[in-house]
Amino acid sequence: MQRGYKAWCERYSAETRQQLDLPATAPLNGRLLAQHLGIRVWTPHDVPGLSDDVRETLLRNDGTPSCWSAVTLVVGEKTLVILNSSHSPARQASDLMHELAHRIRDHAPEEMSISPEGLMLLKAYDKEQEEEADWLSGVLLLPRDALVEIRRQGLTDEQVLSAYGVSKRMYTYRASMTGVNRQFR
Repeated sequence: MQRGYKAWCERYSAETRQQLDLPATAPLNGRLLAQHLGIRVWTPHDVPGLSDDVRETLLRNDGTPSCWSAVTLVVGEKTLVILNSSHSPARQASDLMHELAHRIRDHAPEEMSISPEGLMLLKAYDKEQEEEADWLSGVLLLPRDALVEIRRQGLTDEQVLSAYGVSKRMYTYRASMTGVNRQFR
């Protein structure tokens, strides 16, 4: 990541919350952000014309290579994110923020193909873009200021996970990577 990128993410997160009339430390719902950005969010249930068999295949959540998290479709100026609704709400929140982060950063969408077995395959993988989207999505979900406030208030993990709609893994990662764990030892 470029020098200053992490600080930019924190500023962007705070500015976005301000635009949405949210406190800087408030949870940010990904669907609200998507609406703010003019991006539609669907699940396979919303896709017209899918047969029950295809929908069932898309919603399989068994850890096999055909199990997917989210896909973003860009046609002209229109963007649609389709989430795998068989995943937990916390996972969907993380996946949605990740996909929105790609659009916020104006990353060029990767081309996708479908294998004979029906697997969605990316034609290329841009590690830097994925790292940028990972970091920004984490900041949008749990900005450093929110993590500091969480620690000051003495919230339990369960309270944080419920209020912010994130997984324990995301919360632990963000608290560690931002230095908040060290700060509040």
